[in-house]
Amino acid sequence: MTDTSSFAGRHVFVAGGSSGINLGIAQAFARAGAHVTVMSRSPDKVQQAAEGLRALGAQALGISADVRDSAAVDAALRQSHALFGDIDVLVSGAAGNFIAPAKDLSPNGFRTVIDIDLNGSFHVLRLAYPLLRKPGASVINISAPQGVNPTMYQVHACAAKAGIDMMTRVLAMEWGEDGVRVNAIAPGPIADTEGMRRLAPSPEALANAVASVPLQRMGTLEDIAHMALFLSSPQAGYVTGAVIPVDGGSSLRGGRDMRASYTPRGAA
Repeated sequence: MTDTSSFAGRHVFVAGGSSGINLGIAQAFARAGAHVTVMSRSPDKVQQAAEGLRALGAQALGISADVRDSAAVDAALRQSHALFGDIDVLVSGAAGNFIAPAKDLSPNGFRTVIDIDLNGSFHVLRLAYPLLRKPGASVINISAPQGVNPTMYQVHACAAKAGIDMMTRVLAMEWGEDGVRVNAIAPGPIADTEGMRRLAPSPEALANAVASVPLQRMGTLEDIAHMALFLSSPQAGYVTGAVIPVDGGSSLRGGRDMRASYTPRGAA
């Protein structure tokens, strides 16, 4: 039987891949033998990420681009394609979030999250489409439980992630005839990520987050990476249009109440 855990020589492109969950995914594919491109906004962080992937033995490319800038995304994808060929695995994971009640959320704050998460994901997927391996490519969006569970003080993230979930399903239908599978992963509370530092900024908030998880632990970067590897493997060859929670069961309890984690602007 073929070793389906190996991605030797496959081309993996990770948008938002310089830190956290997305970097963890990039590292997992690098260890599995893939050629990996990471794209992120910060030139320093993206180059550091690429160097780390090379240290794992992978051929790796780091490109600085903002997902909100469609021309920059297009140029990054084409640069990666010129080096590594058709894209076998595309991961769209750039995101921004913060805690705010809707009554205090500025139009710019709402628009920024929509632009990064939802519009940015569309830019990555739409512009990558001509460069995907057909048939055979696996596209993975990084969503969140807020796409399904209404969560107080998260109207911006809920709107963006719900859009990503629906985009995942629509593109799975449209691109299925090309043999391209489109799925999403919805991570729960994951340790050592910027998202948790923003959404659980105090020890008390972190403890409350853990208490909300039926498995009674934080998730790890490896938990998400393992799901990404599975979704891109032959074992998941008949899986498309799925939005899969990897959250220890936390979404079963509905949206979290973020009020205790909110610090009004100007407060000490």
